[in-house]
Amino acid sequence: MKKHNLAGLLFVALISLSALGQETKVWSLKECVDYTLENNIRVKQTTLDVSTADENLITAKGNFMPNLAGSATQSYNFGSFIDQDQRRISTDARGNTFGLNTGVILFNGFQNTSTYKQAKLGIESSKLQLAILKDNISLNVVNQYLSVLLNKENLKVANEQILVTQKRLEQIKELVASGVRPKADLFDVQAQLASDQEQLTNVRNNVDLALLSLAQLLQISHRGFDVEDMEMQLPAVLLEHKSADDIYDYALTSRPEIRQAELNIEDSELGVDIAKSAYYPTLSFGAGMFTSYQHQQGQDDVRPIIDPDNPPNIIFIPNGFGKQLSDNLGYNFGFNLSVPIFNRLQTKANVNRARINNERIAYALEQEKQDLRTNIEQAYADAKAAFNQFEASKVSLEAQKEAFKNAEESYNLGVMNAFEFEQVRNRLINAESNLINSKYNFVFKTKVLDFYLGKPLIN
Repeated sequence: MKKHNLAGLLFVALISLSALGQETKVWSLKECVDYTLENNIRVKQTTLDVSTADENLITAKGNFMPNLAGSATQSYNFGSFIDQDQRRISTDARGNTFGLNTGVILFNGFQNTSTYKQAKLGIESSKLQLAILKDNISLNVVNQYLSVLLNKENLKVANEQILVTQKRLEQIKELVASGVRPKADLFDVQAQLASDQEQLTNVRNNVDLALLSLAQLLQISHRGFDVEDMEMQLPAVLLEHKSADDIYDYALTSRPEIRQAELNIEDSELGVDIAKSAYYPTLSFGAGMFTSYQHQQGQDDVRPIIDPDNPPNIIFIPNGFGKQLSDNLGYNFGFNLSVPIFNRLQTKANVNRARINNERIAYALEQEKQDLRTNIEQAYADAKAAFNQFEASKVSLEAQKEAFKNAEESYNLGVMNAFEFEQVRNRLINAESNLINSKYNFVFKTKVLDFYLGKPLIN
């Protein structure tokens, strides 16, 4: 008995843990957008591009600074060689040399200046690219979130239709039992209920698929994922803007795509300047210090000198590592001027390529402006059409409600048969579905206009 109780407790515990693991988290639209912008892999990659641009600026700044390099060598000599006293000797020896050098470019045709300016433009351009990516991702999240809400509203309608059909089924059963209605009417309603249940299953699948798409956009698991309902307020952007022209005028000065295209032109102009810099001479300054040490294998570090107390006798004095480094220490500095004369037309070709690239990028800006105008005009036309469709759907739904009300009375009085009644009811269902679809379509189309107007996509 105790074993059975223990097994039962373990089973209950496992079920509880499973339930906890499947706990549903309901996300708001703001949470979805914020989470995506913070965790999206492409956003993280583009953020790293901004960091790379920062490092490029550091490199460009470094071109103005002098370099500093140290050197050290260890060498071994066997046989005949010249020692530090300029004597040819034949012995085995080892030696060290040490050096410290620095240099700085004083002038190179303003190439460093242009490169520095390009690096600064690169930072701004990478930030604009990040802003463009975030805008597009936010718009996609909003669109997919609205798709979930749309399918959820369709699910509500499908559930309501099930309840209505079930109620009719109970009524028809009583009428058939009392002999008022033929049994064929009961079969018709039962068939309609089966059709409604099939439609409910399809709509539920659409909800699940919409949630899956949104979860994949957020790059999270779809298990236990859901979104909260929100009251849809119909926007008034079409009332604020009578045409697409003023939206385009605003977007032309605010959209990051246009600003990035303008920066690309500035960058290409600097590319022309960099290519031209090869025509100019280059002036640089360098300085260094050098010292060395030599040691003959098997001998003491000494060197001969004339005995100051008893010339011309020769005496040997210590000449160790530190002494040699001090005595051999030397310095140098100088300027170097390099004047280009002829380099097989390479510079000329590079300048021409840079100018061609500048002209191509200028066309890219014009193309970007044309694309922006086309997109805004299309978005405005889509929003206007969606608004008209929404208004028409409202009128149609009211008319279908009245038609259904009259058909229901006729059906209950036996004037209308089941097939005719279902035709009217299906038109009502389609009108309700069309209104829902047109409403969400209109909301999203106006969100696109808000996108170009720089308005927040999340209210």
